[in-house]
Amino acid sequence: MIKKGIFYTSILLTVAFISSGFKPYNSQINDGFRVDENEELLYVFPSQNNIDYVNLKIPFMGKYFIGYKEAIARKESQGKYRKINSLGYLGKYQFGMETLKSIGINDSIGFLNSPKLQEKAFVALLSKNKYELQDYISYFEGRIVDGVKITESGILAAAHLGGSGSVKRFLNSNGEKKCKDDYGTSVRTYLRDFGGFETKGIKAIKNAKVK
Repeated sequence: MIKKGIFYTSILLTVAFISSGFKPYNSQINDGFRVDENEELLYVFPSQNNIDYVNLKIPFMGKYFIGYKEAIARKESQGKYRKINSLGYLGKYQFGMETLKSIGINDSIGFLNSPKLQEKAFVALLSKNKYELQDYISYFEGRIVDGVKITESGILAAAHLGGSGSVKRFLNSNGEKKCKDDYGTSVRTYLRDFGGFETKGIKAIKNAKVK
């Protein structure tokens, strides 16, 4: 009798232990995962906010906005936040100081030392360029210019490279004006390589500033 009692008790304990592993987790605090380094938030994933994807390193990120950001960053700086090139362009997305000032950033050292600020700056510049080029995006999107299918993401990437003026000259000339940067990379290359990404979530803002 005692043996039977021990047997049934052990079964009940086993069932209780196993079932405890299936208790529902609090979904309010499990809506993604976050990584912190030196007490600074790097990213939260998944997220509805594009700038939360700061340093997500995964092999393939598709045509979503995070893939777009990381593809441009790899092209510009190999994804290095503290990169300064031979022309003095700064950070992961290689900003010139005048461009930074135009979006409200005046401290180059603080900019280099803040991944979060660099991500915000990238989005702010996209917003500014999207406003300035919205008519060109509306007219040229889907058209073929100099053998390249024009897309919004390609236009915004090319504007990041050489400014909106270079993009306008290229498109207005039907690709005859081969606008290039000081390293020889052309507007056409950016239009081609960064076409077809998801950038519809970027708002067109006339005087976009980093907040």
